Amino acid sequence: MTCPYLEYHESVNGQSFDTARAYCTAAERFVQPMRADVCNDRYDLAHDRDCEIYLEAAGEAGETSADSSGGD
Repeated sequence: MTCPYLEYHESVNGQSFDTARAYCTAAERFVQPMRADVCNDRYDLAHDRDCEIYLEAAGEAGETSADSSGGD
């Protein structure tokens, strides 16, 4: 699974990149490859558990993991 806020861009504002770069639409900025590993759920990480940017954005949208778990 991949974070819904993750996009890859090959260029921005007329500047092209050799390799597509990870862009977080929730933070509205490019993110480092290590952060993109979290976005792509690599290395036993999960974007919906381990990314504070995702958790904040999902909380604002009312989509937290607790909401979807069914509660107690």
